[in-house]
Amino acid sequence: MKGRFDSVGRTNVIELPASGSRWVYNTSMRRPYRGNTTDPGAGQAKVGTCGFAMGRQEYYKTFPVIEIQQTFYKLPRVSTGARWRAGAPTGFEFTMKAWQLITHEPSSPTYRRLTKPIPPASKDHYGAFRPTEEVIEAWVRTQAFATALGVSIIVFQCPPSFTPTPEHIANLRTFFTRIDRTGWQAAWEPRGIWTADLIQGLCRELDLIHVVDPLKEPSLHGAIRYYRLHGLTGYRYVHTDQDLERLKAVCAQDLPTYCLFNNLLMAEDAVRFQALLGEKAEPLRTRIVKAVR
Repeated sequence: MKGRFDSVGRTNVIELPASGSRWVYNTSMRRPYRGNTTDPGAGQAKVGTCGFAMGRQEYYKTFPVIEIQQTFYKLPRVSTGARWRAGAPTGFEFTMKAWQLITHEPSSPTYRRLTKPIPPASKDHYGAFRPTEEVIEAWVRTQAFATALGVSIIVFQCPPSFTPTPEHIANLRTFFTRIDRTGWQAAWEPRGIWTADLIQGLCRELDLIHVVDPLKEPSLHGAIRYYRLHGLTGYRYVHTDQDLERLKAVCAQDLPTYCLFNNLLMAEDAVRFQALLGEKAEPLRTRIVKAVR
């Protein structure tokens, strides 16, 4: 049977002939936020970086959460996720970025990092949340790694080319109403020409956390706030003290909040912000290295 979505209101199992994978999905939507045992409390932010910006053990001592970036470019082995989970301290939280084969089309330059090139004849089967066997298999593998790692949130970042066309909106609805979201939250980072009303409406309908850089635009929906700090002028931007004061004010709300820095000096900026919040932040004792974006 080819990978496809069936009618609404049923729980289904899809067999993928190429891999033997089975995708169990249903139409029930996820509801209250559960997260980890160390979920941020009301008005308190969890601070971290997008990718390990230093050695793992040093990172665990410095921050309470990380967003794994490697999963966007090339999924690690499931055993690697299990090993990372086992090596982290109790209560440490993992989030991750969904594999690009789900969200991005093969024309994206990020596909160059794939070990195995996409066959030319199959290029129109990948990305944009298409209801195809290829996207389904990419999701099955993403979910398997997420389960091994024990993630609380999966971030689906879309390229600017994922515009609000009828086809794209239909794909988005189909994907998020079919996948099994037991145990984790879905976070969506649209980019491009999406209007605020459309973003808010889809996030409400599909129970999605709206991901933003709060120094650029407000979050429009979610039982929690999930912020990704990309830098006001790009990846090399260093956040000023005034920027961090603004961010602190944004975080002063009655919602659990995550602040993940994703700029060149992400570790330094995250440590500064964590200190500003009054959280424990040990000095960096190792050389900061550029994390995988």
